[in-house]
Amino acid sequence: MVERPMDERAILRTELRWVIVVAIAVLIIVGSIVISSAAVVLHPPSSVERIDPTTLHVSGEFVEDNLGAVQNRDGSVTVRLVATQFAFVPNCIVVPADRPVTFRITSPDVIHGLLIVGTNVNTMVMPGYVSEVRTTFPRTGEHLMPCHEFCGLGHSEMWSRVRVVEPAAWQPDENGRVSCETPARSPVEEAPEETPQ
Repeated sequence: MVERPMDERAILRTELRWVIVVAIAVLIIVGSIVISSAAVVLHPPSSVERIDPTTLHVSGEFVEDNLGAVQNRDGSVTVRLVATQFAFVPNCIVVPADRPVTFRITSPDVIHGLLIVGTNVNTMVMPGYVSEVRTTFPRTGEHLMPCHEFCGLGHSEMWSRVRVVEPAAWQPDENGRVSCETPARSPVEEAPEETPQ
């Protein structure tokens, strides 16, 4: 057996200590990533409110008749939306300026994102959960609302509009609802009949 000089043994012990320290640090980092990703992925970023994505259109607050903007008794506005491949339902939302607005949104299929350009509204929409965002629009105007989470091949076409109107122009119907006006269609002009020659 060949004896190694004393310096070489000290170097090996020091290197072994550093290998152990680095291995422990890597285990701690990997462990924290695994634990946090398992915990965070299971919960949406907003309050945890569950909904059955397979039946949300059949009953409850997200049936078609309940979607859109509605005025609450206290004067605030609640907007209910469904984000589905590849559309927001409804496609256009009208809300009043200078009034609290709560957006409640869910998805029946895949993860979507809700972003209202030029505002602080930005959230992830996960199937099985209801995402809720509260805001107030200080100015009138129209805002683009694209999906900002890739949701499939039609993702680039998934967008909607939020129209902010003056409080005086906010006129709810008898059910407390307001929707975008459908543009008046011009009558279809009939082509003149050709006369046989």
